[in-house]
Amino acid sequence: MTNGNHIDKLNQMRLRSAAGGGSDRIEKQHKSGKLTARERLDLLLDPGSFREMDAFVVHRERNFGMGDPSNQYLGDSVVTGWGTINGRLVYVYSQDFTVMGGSLSEVHAEKICKIMDMAVKNGAPVIGVNDSGGARIQEGVTSLGGFADIFLRNTLASGVIPQLSLIMGPCAGGAVYSPALTDFIFMVKDTSYMFVTGPDVVRAVTHEDVSFEELGGAMTHNAVSGVSHVAANTEEDALFLTRELLGYIPQNNMEDPPFEPTKDDPLRTEEALNNLVPDDPSKPYDVKELIKLIMDEGRFFEIHEHFAQNVVVGFARLGGHSVGIVANQPAVLAGVLDIDASEKAARFIRFCDAFNIPVLTFEDVPGFMPGMAQEHAGIIRSGAKLLYAYCEATVPKITIVTRKAYGGAYCVMNSKHIRSDLNLAWPTAEIAVMGPDGAVNIIFRRELMEADDPVARKAELVQEYREKFANPYVAAARGFIDDVIMPSETRPRLINALEMLQNKRDSNPPKKHGNIPL
Repeated sequence: MTNGNHIDKLNQMRLRSAAGGGSDRIEKQHKSGKLTARERLDLLLDPGSFREMDAFVVHRERNFGMGDPSNQYLGDSVVTGWGTINGRLVYVYSQDFTVMGGSLSEVHAEKICKIMDMAVKNGAPVIGVNDSGGARIQEGVTSLGGFADIFLRNTLASGVIPQLSLIMGPCAGGAVYSPALTDFIFMVKDTSYMFVTGPDVVRAVTHEDVSFEELGGAMTHNAVSGVSHVAANTEEDALFLTRELLGYIPQNNMEDPPFEPTKDDPLRTEEALNNLVPDDPSKPYDVKELIKLIMDEGRFFEIHEHFAQNVVVGFARLGGHSVGIVANQPAVLAGVLDIDASEKAARFIRFCDAFNIPVLTFEDVPGFMPGMAQEHAGIIRSGAKLLYAYCEATVPKITIVTRKAYGGAYCVMNSKHIRSDLNLAWPTAEIAVMGPDGAVNIIFRRELMEADDPVARKAELVQEYREKFANPYVAAARGFIDDVIMPSETRPRLINALEMLQNKRDSNPPKKHGNIPL
């Protein structure tokens, strides 16, 4: 065979591999509102940067009913390789629904595992694009074993390299546990869904009549279950948001997050912050407005936007430094901590700590959610998760108390007592065991019962209590608050603190791992 023939053969093989399941199935994929596996990688990665691996792999001929060469597709049902996003290396795999419904075979799993092993060895993120009908039934237990091989690698890579999952179609049964083990899940409205058991099984077992969207659609998992972290309107949006998110996080746990120079003045003050918190402590305000006024160019990448909205988490930059933000949201349930909010914040804090991203906390919390439903569902355990996450974290940790910091929630929300590095307060801060109203009801119960005008007397006592105890100066006098600052100067003070903490060194006692209250 001449060199020309060899080249022709290679080109033919490449074309065959790139063809996926064929033009008819690609057309069907497009008609369903979805891109192909390769089209997704073209949008996700920098132009021309993708390098494919295992393009000529085919499934094992020994598997039931699959020996016919017409059933063999080069590359099988997943495209794997590496490329760059904004010039930074990432490893990728993209399941190809046009090939046997993207079903996971033995070699499909081997291709993914090879890429994941390379990502860990070379210290770069791995991004999985999921669009699969599940395990390939014809292969029996070998396909199930392939899932388990992937799960193990997800677990061992956790906290070592960032892992992102994009759900671009079906993800059902055991397949859901790989994305669930990763750091962030993106879903697309109307075209992606996740569930352990589908609507037909649910209907047969529980007699519940539920649609795919209701059971496991993008908004179900973004707003109700909290399984997914970002809901995108289209696949293109999901791919763009993935690129944006990676800009805030390092390549691996041994690196610092990327620094991005900004034209936003680090000494900029923001007078609007001085009037943001209402004089009436019972009135709400939007903490997202506060965040955007302080951060570089007003940019904030929110995580879990639709889930447990009484706490806000996400990424931003201050003076070019990437930071993770945790903020109570007074505009939703007065910013109270409940089960979902506690777990949402705890998980985010642990990600930031694993990847050397400073944690910035804006605190305005009246306490934990009361009630039998929360107690019976385990608010104690969930609150302890948040406490554990803050206590365990060794990254720079800064807290700004904007208003309420009551009871146990004061301790939990990155107080000085649990290794916070810098605790600042606005003059509007109220730091106490409980709110003035509740405290007066307990301390002066008998006096109020005997008063000629209980309402007027209570108002006097509440004001007296607020002046004496529910302010930042009592805590500052004990050193629990490092400084009381004007709200307008928050941005320059925080940037200065981040630069001061840049070389922070802290550690936990030697151990295999802790026992977080799961």
